[in-house]
Amino acid sequence: MKILLVLFAFMLLGLLSTRLMKVLHLPNVTGYLLSGLIIGPAMLILLNKVTNFISVEELNKYKEIVSGLTLITDVALGFIALSIGVEFKVDAMRHTGKKIVIITLFQCLLAVLLVDVALIIFAKVTGMNMAIAIMLGAIASATAPAATLLVVRQYNAKGPLVNTLLPVVALDDAVGLMAFSISFAIAKVFSTGEAITVYAVLINPLLEIVLSLLVGFVCGVLMTLVSKLFKSRDNNSILMVAFTFLCVALSQIDFKFGENIEFGLSSLLVCMMLGATYTNLKKDAERFLHRIDEITPPIFLLFFVISGAGMDLSIIPTVGIIGVLYIVIRSLGKYFGAMIGCKITKAEPGVTRYLGLTLLPQAGVAIGMANMAKEALGDIGIKIYTIVLFSTFVYEIVGPLLTKWALTRAGEINRPNEEHIHF
Repeated sequence: MKILLVLFAFMLLGLLSTRLMKVLHLPNVTGYLLSGLIIGPAMLILLNKVTNFISVEELNKYKEIVSGLTLITDVALGFIALSIGVEFKVDAMRHTGKKIVIITLFQCLLAVLLVDVALIIFAKVTGMNMAIAIMLGAIASATAPAATLLVVRQYNAKGPLVNTLLPVVALDDAVGLMAFSISFAIAKVFSTGEAITVYAVLINPLLEIVLSLLVGFVCGVLMTLVSKLFKSRDNNSILMVAFTFLCVALSQIDFKFGENIEFGLSSLLVCMMLGATYTNLKKDAERFLHRIDEITPPIFLLFFVISGAGMDLSIIPTVGIIGVLYIVIRSLGKYFGAMIGCKITKAEPGVTRYLGLTLLPQAGVAIGMANMAKEALGDIGIKIYTIVLFSTFVYEIVGPLLTKWALTRAGEINRPNEEHIHF
């Protein structure tokens, strides 16, 4: 009952925040995050120090409830990946595929390189553990698709920038996962003295990416075959939701072969490939995919409100110059990396000028990476996790605003005051 009451409060406050965001001409996702922050445990703890209106026991129970809502965020990320995957149409990718790969590589790897160099220099000067610099460099590659996708949908943005942005954000996860896996293995050397192995650096990340895409492809083929049994849009919508649940569930399984080979699947890659396979194999996929857009708004709302509620205000003073450096250098890497990739591929001027600004949001994937570091690297991992949470707070508040501004300047939001998704 308590969980349902918390979800009710989250949804109601998130819903009400959209009215204020409309008046201020801000994206809804900004309101969701602020709503979560206002109603989250961190804010209540601060208020309780002044008013003492809630017992410590009740506050701890509330924190447990909020931290236990991970299933909703996992499912939301699955639907986000599915929605991005359906943008990968083979016919369109034949014309833009090479361009998308080049842009993705440059914006991902330049962010990694710049953050690594800046923080390694900082580590040399201050004596900070090198593992922190290496891990933050890898995490810098990740871009949150959820915030970007919601802004695009809310304002019904269309044009070359959106057509480039969505596949770049989708491919970003694969490149970021590889960079993280390699950096993670190297960081262990500096933090625990563990030796670098070919399996940890190359085989494991490659295995995870390939098998995630393979599982997503198989599920997509099965979903397409089963969908032939149904003609109505309602039944096909139910089928897509069911297979998304299946893919998220499969991604939570740890696979182990023998004593040395152990890996998991990326739910983002699996669900992305599910959507990509379905949209390319089923001729009338568009007819059914619109129904998913009608199902996902409340899930996306909860995802962002829960993300806001999970932010810990007490970490901000401990972040210091490292967090500021990470945010600034990563932003420069994303912006100029995207610009260089666009210039090489001769992209449209609006895409070249504004794509980098739409790639700044960071949330689920980055937090997942940071959580792995926290569990494996001890005190060093806790510092990494703290910095990433702080940067997530900044990026998820500022990022959607920059995305909306960039899309507007690029001329792809024709009616900025008219929302595509209404709540």
